[in-house]
Amino acid sequence: MPEKQNHLRIAFLTLPESTGSTLYGMYDLFAAVDRDWGLITTGRPASSPFQPATVAASVGGFCMANGVHVLPDLSLEEAGTPEVVCVPELMVSPKTDIHGRYPREVAWLRQCYKAGSYLGSACSGALLLAEAGLLDGRDATTHWGYCDSLARRYPTVRVHPRQALVTTGEGGRIVMVGGGSSWQDLALFLIARLVGLERALQVAKLYLIDWHHVGQQPYALLTRHVQTEDATIARCQQWLVEHYDQAHPVAEMTRISGLSERSFKRRFRQATGLSPMVYVQNLRLEEAKQSLESSDEPVELVAVAVGYEDASFFSRLFRQRVGLTPAQYRRRFGGLRRVLAAEAASP
Repeated sequence: MPEKQNHLRIAFLTLPESTGSTLYGMYDLFAAVDRDWGLITTGRPASSPFQPATVAASVGGFCMANGVHVLPDLSLEEAGTPEVVCVPELMVSPKTDIHGRYPREVAWLRQCYKAGSYLGSACSGALLLAEAGLLDGRDATTHWGYCDSLARRYPTVRVHPRQALVTTGEGGRIVMVGGGSSWQDLALFLIARLVGLERALQVAKLYLIDWHHVGQQPYALLTRHVQTEDATIARCQQWLVEHYDQAHPVAEMTRISGLSERSFKRRFRQATGLSPMVYVQNLRLEEAKQSLESSDEPVELVAVAVGYEDASFFSRLFRQRVGLTPAQYRRRFGGLRRVLAAEAASP
């Protein structure tokens, strides 16, 4: 753990592919430690134990991915090796290969880690840590939409798609969180570890932050359409979109393909990365999620509607793949859908 100082220098690596919400959101939470609690409770703001700064390869101003203009505080050279470095997300396609794209930033991250810095990444920012070689042979997580890409491009990294937060490296000095607002988890975790649990709880209470204790799997899209040049498999995928609820869909797709069962399963996996049965199950579960969110149909009827006669099997499979029971999923996301719909419809 870095030596406790009056001010722990914390650098936010700033890139054109970052977004202002993550960058400045994290910046604000670290700057708020002690300061805002004192202001709210006693009327006397205190000084934060963190000294935040935005850091970039060039201190010239530029627009980030969401159009927010940023003027970095320090260059990489001026920043040196701060006690903590946070890497916001990269707004790039999961298909984008970033190899060789950020040589100065990657070298700086290696330098900081070697010097004893804590490194934190939010969302797809883990790609930069992997590019720096800091995740080789180690556990990792990232936004659920980038987990496959991270595992494929950096095969020695052990990717955990379900986990919203993973610590790894010497002394647990590398901390990664999943997608969306889980950067809040990253900030709270580092605040608790570096300056104490009570201070982290104060920030959570002030900013109404709820820890993502269920992980990110409930938020993940199980089926992502994979375009394939294999016309036979593409035809089967299209058939399945309209007939996923039928009995024995894999057998029917095999018949439609005109291939032997073994050849069909091999080509399907090559084209989609999944076995035909897992692909079918994921599609059915996505349809079930939509039904659970938007209707009050009993779980048993939802199961039948997507192709499962055994509601118990459906519930076990749902819990395994989604991370919540159907009832828990409905309470979490169905309730959210109703509240948002009501608010949107109000004058």
